[in-house]
Amino acid sequence: MLSLRKKLYLCNLKATKSVKIKQVLSALEQFAPLPLQESWDNAGLQIGLTEAEVSGALLCLDVTEKIVDEAIAKGCNLVVSHHPLLFRGLKQVSDANDVQRTVRKAIKHEICVISMHTNMDNARGGVNFKIAEKLGAVVHGDSIAEEKQSMVLAELPESMQAQAFISLVKERFGVKCALCNELLKRPVRKVAICGGAGDFMLDEAVAQGADAFITGEMHYHVFFGHEQEIQICVIGHYESEQFTSEIFQEIIQKECPEVRCMIAETITNPINCF
Repeated sequence: MLSLRKKLYLCNLKATKSVKIKQVLSALEQFAPLPLQESWDNAGLQIGLTEAEVSGALLCLDVTEKIVDEAIAKGCNLVVSHHPLLFRGLKQVSDANDVQRTVRKAIKHEICVISMHTNMDNARGGVNFKIAEKLGAVVHGDSIAEEKQSMVLAELPESMQAQAFISLVKERFGVKCALCNELLKRPVRKVAICGGAGDFMLDEAVAQGADAFITGEMHYHVFFGHEQEIQICVIGHYESEQFTSEIFQEIIQKECPEVRCMIAETITNPINCF
């Protein structure tokens, strides 16, 4: 005998126009084409058959067993993540580690997994643009010369002191502690943004005349030598990219409005601050 929840779910399926997973995949790849990804990356389809109809899409940063469990609980047969579940080829699929267990569970429950990683980092309107949006900053239209946009330059609504700027960043991204160099003595207005592990863009940020540089993680030695040159603000990898799911949601709702999509409630950040 079908439960009330199952009956409602089936009724909703009948009442809405069916959309195939390949249509959602196409919409995502149209926004962030796979050729934009870095050579070492593995974005795109990870697991599953794209001819299946979408029962629901769960949007997240990382794919874990708990994310797959949430997808199952919410009746979603599609998971869209920023970080790929599969970076390298698997030599076995057992229960030897978390990736293998997640792959097995997704396949067992016929859940398709799609990941939009560095192609979403490099796409106009992608990860760095979302960070700027959360700060209320406007991205310079002519600040990016290359097709790939690994970093964007944005301007705050008004200049502010370095301490106030750091406090704003912490508040907007729910950061308990930001890693910074010494406080800049001049006002901050022009901000360079590179979500995730972005210390490779610091020199370019300086060259572009940015007052501050926001990224997710940075090596220790890279902090040296930039005192009073630029305000460094490192907020955590997860924290910097946590709103990427909102981009997925915007794309799907625009291109495939019939698809039921929701941002995952499961927090996948493996790093805790005590």
